[in-house]
Order: sequence, then C-alpha cells, then structure tokens
Amino acid sequence: MRKTTLPISLGERSRTSPLFPRGRQPKICPCPRATTDYSAVLLGMIFWLWPLTPLAHESRPAYLQLTERAPGRYDIIWRRPAVGNQVLALTPRFPTECHTMTTRSVATVAGSVIESWACVCANAALIGKPMRIEGLSGTITDVLVRISFLEGGTETHIVRANAPYFIVRGAPARWEIAQSYATLGIEHILGGVDHLLFVLGLFLLVHGRWVLLKTITAFTVAHSLTLGVATLGFVHVPQAPVEAVIALSILFLAVELAKQRPPENSLTTRSPWGVAFSFGLLHGFGFAGALTEVGLPSTDIPLALMLFNVGVEIGQMLFISGLLITAAALHKGEFISPQRWRTAAAYGIGAVSAFWVMQRVAAFF
Repeated sequence: MRKTTLPISLGERSRTSPLFPRGRQPKICPCPRATTDYSAVLLGMIFWLWPLTPLAHESRPAYLQLTERAPGRYDIIWRRPAVGNQVLALTPRFPTECHTMTTRSVATVAGSVIESWACVCANAALIGKPMRIEGLSGTITDVLVRISFLEGGTETHIVRANAPYFIVRGAPARWEIAQSYATLGIEHILGGVDHLLFVLGLFLLVHGRWVLLKTITAFTVAHSLTLGVATLGFVHVPQAPVEAVIALSILFLAVELAKQRPPENSLTTRSPWGVAFSFGLLHGFGFAGALTEVGLPSTDIPLALMLFNVGVEIGQMLFISGLLITAAALHKGEFISPQRWRTAAAYGIGAVSAFWVMQRVAAFF
C-alpha cells in the first residue's frame, strides 16, 4: 500500500525528512500570502451608510433669534429646516418667568418653516437663566441661537443634540464667537456626506502629490469664492438646483473612476484641477446655504463668512488627512491592489450619487 505523507511545513524545510534522504529534499514553493478583499469591506461600509444618504446636507442648523425691544420684552424668530412636508419637531423652552404675549405667525419658505412671536420675562433680563431645545437630542442637527440685548451686545450659542440646553451669559467674548462659527463650519463639512464623497473622488482620481495639492487647492479657492459672493448677497442661486448639480458632479467623478484606463485626452486626465475648480464653484453655493438659510442678520455675515469658511477648510483637511493615512496603511499592508479598491469605491460612490440625483430632481416637482 502506498504511504501518504503530510506536507512539510516551511519551518521544517531545512530538516531531513525520513522519506527523502539528505540532498534529495523536494522543492517547496512558498505559499502565496493570504489576502483580505477590502473592496467588499469598502462596499459594505458605503451601503451601511445608505440610510443616511437622504440626510446628506439635511443637517442644516435650526435658528433661534431673540431681540430685546424693551426691558424684558423679546421678539422671537424660530426657524426650522424642512424637507417637503416634514419639519423637525423642535421646540424652544424659555425660563418659567417668560410668557408669550402675542400669537405666533407661521410662514413657509424654501426648505424652512419660520415662526415669530413676542414674549415678556418677569425679571427683565434672561442673563443667567437656562433655555432648552426640546426634541433636539433625537436629531443630527444643531441649533444656532442669537440673542441681541437692548443695551447693546449680542450673544451666540450652538446647541447640539448631546447637550440641548444653554445658559444665557450676556454678550460673549470675540473668541467665543469665533469658536462657534468655526465649529459650525467643521461640523457642516464633516456632516455633509455629498461634499466628502466629492473630495474622496478627487483623491482617488488624481495621481501624484503635486497634482493632488493643485486639485484640492483649486476646489478650495472655487468654493471660497462662491461662498463669499452668495453669503454677501451679490449672487442668489436657488438651493434645490444647486444640490441636484452637486450630486451630478459626484456622479461624474464616479464615472471617471470606473474607467479602467481613462483616455489621455480626457478632461479629468489633462486638467483635474480645472474640473475641481468648476465643480467647486457649485459646492460653494451649497456651503452658503448653511449660513443664508438660517436667516443670520447682515451684521453677522462678514464674521460668519470668514470663520465658517475656516471651519470648512479645517474639516476638509481632517478628512484628507484621514484618507492619506488610510491609503498609506492599505499600500503598506498590500491588502488589495489599488485598482480593485478604486473600482469598488467608484461603484459605491456612483450608486449613492445616482440616488441623490434622482431624489433631488424629483424634489423639483
């Protein structure tokens, strides 16, 4: 009967086998290194985030404005973002000393529901009193609060879901204002899935650090320009078409990524920075919507514009840094060939962006 033998392990390669005399050991080929298909992981992450796709850019902040007209009397404007007939169920709760003195008027504008009324507070001032936004803890949005006092000075707060309350302090220091608007910019870009997918597409499309630097810089300059002209009121573009074209720009990048070998005369191959600049102009109008739609007074727009834009750039750099670290780890570990995970990302980004295009175009009707 023929004997069966177990394979010789790599660790025993130098030893003499009883079946093979010294000098006649069989050649053992190294086994191929086991690899993990991270394309499946990447696609799984994208489709795990699929339920969040309708919420892309619907993390717009609500806006609460209180203007003191007489000692203890405040005019109130309460603005909540809306998607179709759905309005965020948020309610501001004032101190017990405050009572409503007029009926509420309700108006609906593009993407928002605005309520206005007046209230009076028994102790004349709100300073030192707590205020709360009910229903905020169950959302992904923030509330921007602005309080203007009779004697002058303005106080601002950003109320978040994890802490849906604040204490009225009076006019804040300038560094607190700067921190509030910069934080709003960071949260807007990191919460704007559509903008992040566009940056991801640019990152995967270009080759070489110098080309990547020029491309990202062109995108930054472009959206900064349109963010400025839109928030300062020089140009007004309806937000709904802008959001639809932003989704279309992401789909365009996904199509370019899906090509195994883009033709040399392709526009994205010849001048990716030009494509980034062109679409960056559209994305700037999208960024501007986060400031203009909350109804900020004109006196706050220059400060909000500068600090919000700084926050957007900080958030964008954080995202790109994360991409660079991830790409370096994948390259070093040799988990998957670059072409495979680029293709997987292209189809994942394309599926999500195509859904956005249809959803946002359907909202026109």
